[in-house]
Amino acid sequence: MTTTATTKVRKKGPRDNGAPDYKQNLHPLMVKNYGKWAYHEFVKPGVLVYVAENGDKLWVVRAGSPRTLSVDKVRKICDIADRYAEGYLRFTSRANLEFSLAKKSNIAPLIKAVKEELGFSVGGTGHSISNVTHTQGWLHCNLPGTDAAGPVKALMDELFEEFVHDDKLPMRVKISASCCQINCGGQADLAINLQHHHPPRIKPEGVGICELPKVVAICPAAAIRPRATEGQTTLEVVAEKCMYCGACHGQCPTMEIRDAQTDTLSIWLGGKTSSTRKGPSFMRLAVWGLPNNPPRWPEVSGAVKNILSAYKQTGRKFERLGEWVDRIGWKKFFELTGFPFTKYHIDTTEMARSTFNTSAQVRL
Repeated sequence: MTTTATTKVRKKGPRDNGAPDYKQNLHPLMVKNYGKWAYHEFVKPGVLVYVAENGDKLWVVRAGSPRTLSVDKVRKICDIADRYAEGYLRFTSRANLEFSLAKKSNIAPLIKAVKEELGFSVGGTGHSISNVTHTQGWLHCNLPGTDAAGPVKALMDELFEEFVHDDKLPMRVKISASCCQINCGGQADLAINLQHHHPPRIKPEGVGICELPKVVAICPAAAIRPRATEGQTTLEVVAEKCMYCGACHGQCPTMEIRDAQTDTLSIWLGGKTSSTRKGPSFMRLAVWGLPNNPPRWPEVSGAVKNILSAYKQTGRKFERLGEWVDRIGWKKFFELTGFPFTKYHIDTTEMARSTFNTSAQVRL
């Protein structure tokens, strides 16, 4: 005799963890035509139109934001979205505002409100410089050697025309800025990063507040190890191994690596994380040793403008910044920009063998 066991299926409750269904926040036209968009066009700087296979059109207006916003400013942004964009608004990964509109007639009044009520500029589309992605800097980072929002504000004051126009560059340029050497700003066509120049200085009396195993484990170069001093366990840094990244300072504040007298800024080119056009690529050092000079960081802005000027003059249409450097070669890059080539431009770290040009067809 066989017995059939019946199992009561328990009805699942609503999902209350993890990421929500992204479609619930999309504009209705996006949901309706998901996967069925035929093409998009740049109407004018800061304005795009997406056209679906059935003829539906969705207009998008993009504006730059300072990224760090007050609650009052966010409420004003949402109010404009409610008035002209049916409440549909998103922030891009580069902190641009994007309003989605079903009515073309709302574009002009929305742009007027963004400029007059928010004080923001519309642009960042096409062959332009998009809003700069940057780290927290002095506002919130736990190991900043410089600010991030400050240099970005000063730089975009200089590059304002390249943001509000889409015909001044061979191709779109993405810029990032990082306040420490960890480089949370990420890879970009042009990246501005802090650089330390000596190992961290340890204060033995303060090491007791730190979790020593974590500090030892966080070092990517295995340059930190425990040490017994006068019967107490402390830490020491093997200077020959240290790469001056500062990761240890985030785990143990008494391992101070920041130094206002020696910290400098550098510019890196050609970073890319996506697989479009060609595979992802690491950015490469272009300018080394720029002064960390607040509040306007003029040397950094000048170096960026110098690079972009050479790129404008010799870059081909649709050629990204890193592709331009690859085509003309680094020797020509240094000739065009006038930046010095230093020993720091040569990759001599451990495991660097894989990055050396070992071909007999050497191209400088």
